[in-house]
Amino acid sequence: MKLAILSVLTAAAAANAHFTMQYIWDNGVDEGQNNYIRVPPNNNPVTDVTSTDLTCNVNGLSGANVQTLSIPAGANITFEWHQHDQRTGEDAISGGHKGPVQVYIAKAPSTAASFDGQGTVWTKIYSSGLLNAQSQQWATDVVNSNSGKHSVVIPSSLPAGEYLLRSEIIALHVAQSYPGAQFYIGCAQVKITGGGSANPPKIALPGAYQPTDPGITVNIYNNLQNYTAPGGAVWSG
Repeated sequence: MKLAILSVLTAAAAANAHFTMQYIWDNGVDEGQNNYIRVPPNNNPVTDVTSTDLTCNVNGLSGANVQTLSIPAGANITFEWHQHDQRTGEDAISGGHKGPVQVYIAKAPSTAASFDGQGTVWTKIYSSGLLNAQSQQWATDVVNSNSGKHSVVIPSSLPAGEYLLRSEIIALHVAQSYPGAQFYIGCAQVKITGGGSANPPKIALPGAYQPTDPGITVNIYNNLQNYTAPGGAVWSG
């Protein structure tokens, strides 16, 4: 009963605490609010894993009006998330939003701005989920304690060219049934210089995620001891 009450209260508290990716940092340089990012119309999550909104959020299939950031192969890229248009005065992503943090990358056939990210094009380069089963610490807790930030190193073996970088936070506070998991997605447009000749494994988004995946439909309030995020293994490069 206590677990059920806690679940209801946590879900209610988190109901309006939605968020978006608002900044990217390139090797420690803050590139400014909403620059190089396909900005969605609001901070609501995606809940349908079969929707093309899962790719780069609502209205995210084109970046025609978005600039593309040039980065060197092997760059350290930091993504920064917030509930509203402010960096201080509130939790970045609300403590009630527990779940994994993942990053994917997809090479554009031509320009990142014209790339819709459809098909089997996405490579997972980062994933962090349930960090401590005893304390129920999640990757989202680390993001929140780090003022909304998490980072990834772009594999230096990726070929030069233009890419979409897709950061994803999955909030599982109401994921006991489907649709319930909340997918917060931010896509940035980058051009990698240098690089190598790797041909990494790829998945489709949408396509790879299924409603029955144990990382999508899950009760995180029932003494969860392990967690497998959707999308398969991380490619190290």
